[in-house]
Amino acid sequence: MTLTPTPVRGRTVAADWVDEQLLAGPDGEPCLRFGAPVTRGTLRALVAERQRQLAAAGLGEHGTVALRMPPSSEFVAVLLAAWRSGAQAVLLDHRLTAVEVDRAVDRLHPRVLVELADGRPQFHPLPGGAAAATEHALVQLSSGSTGPSKVIARTAADLQRELDCYARLPEFPARGERTVLLSSTVHVLGLVGGLLHALHAGVELVVPQRMTPAGILTAVGEGTAPTTVIGVPFHAELLASVAAPPELPQLRRMIVAGELVRPQLPAAFRARYGVPLGTMYGMTEVGVIATDLAGRHHPAVEPVHGMELSVADGELHIVRAQSPYLGPTDPTRWSDGLLHTRDAALIDADTGRVTVLGRRDSQISIGGLKVDLNEVEQSLAGLPGVVEAVVVFADGAIEAYASTTEGTCSPPSEPGGAADRLRDLLGEELAGYKLPRRLHLLPQLPRTATGKLLRDAAALRRQADAAR
Repeated sequence: MTLTPTPVRGRTVAADWVDEQLLAGPDGEPCLRFGAPVTRGTLRALVAERQRQLAAAGLGEHGTVALRMPPSSEFVAVLLAAWRSGAQAVLLDHRLTAVEVDRAVDRLHPRVLVELADGRPQFHPLPGGAAAATEHALVQLSSGSTGPSKVIARTAADLQRELDCYARLPEFPARGERTVLLSSTVHVLGLVGGLLHALHAGVELVVPQRMTPAGILTAVGEGTAPTTVIGVPFHAELLASVAAPPELPQLRRMIVAGELVRPQLPAAFRARYGVPLGTMYGMTEVGVIATDLAGRHHPAVEPVHGMELSVADGELHIVRAQSPYLGPTDPTRWSDGLLHTRDAALIDADTGRVTVLGRRDSQISIGGLKVDLNEVEQSLAGLPGVVEAVVVFADGAIEAYASTTEGTCSPPSEPGGAADRLRDLLGEELAGYKLPRRLHLLPQLPRTATGKLLRDAAALRRQADAAR
């Protein structure tokens, strides 16, 4: 039996969009799999029930609700229920500590906080919670890999525009196919490119129960429909390290985004699985910006439909009529209808393809000579045996941190040690003034909750000290 969701007084654009584009479809169609499968009919009924519970907790139209929930069908149901209520949803990573959650609540003032306990959502009305001051449907915090998180807001129309971009990509998962999602559902790639696109396009979304190589490959192999894996470069590195993966005829491709890809990784992944490693470039502020899903143009990517890009003083700019940030806007991030990405890039005049070179603030000066830390990092990551690398500038010097296939830990001062040998190899490719003063080898590099490499110099030093 189909349960009709509870009507909402004064229906909003967000509420209509949820019913018409995310929840629509045959009752028996599989749409989610978080361990157990969920059909569209089951999801509609669950959304209706969670909407009633949100209303009982005091959430109504123009309300604000913060979700601190792990990836699950309950997370999806509460999020859609909030939007059906005409409310603004604030997404918090479930791995945040209680102190970090309190800090976010003090900063954003939601009326209700929803957390998961024993598999069931718990609805907590919050004193001092405020109504939504804008028409934004979604509020997210940036990953914080390079500094404090930014508060970014998007309207339902923003999200629908991005979904239209995905629908126009012929290589992206389509109706009747499967997506195995490894990215966090509280950040833009996992949320829109994974979850919302799957619901919108009739794609079954599968989240592995274990984020290990074996767990991921098991999730791919459990279905027969064409399957796309979506994650960050770290996940592709994990899968490429599998010595003898099983035959996976359903695997169509893997798509990664979030940071620059190690130069050798696309070829290594194709050699291991016989399918392309596609890449995407995007930002929380606008979603997907450019793609190379077939892996033909790496490291260049093609702008998606409707995306207007330009480069000024080496920085990539994106046309956007309004600021994506809540509160006062830093003019160095958005001004005069342009979003300043702070990424260095080149645009090919003939093809329009974009090559993202990395963070523009990676340009530093050593003794009056310009050094691009991205160049140093990519060169280090390309050396034999190096799995991943981070290069930072701290206390007037270049510092490098790397992990290798041996998983060793080596202090930078050990004469003739592994770090010293890598530095010698790096010296064959780069001028002396570009070489790191210190090169630390760690068993693995620290990452943010979303899988991005951490680039905070103090945190990296603490990790190196702890490893030794």
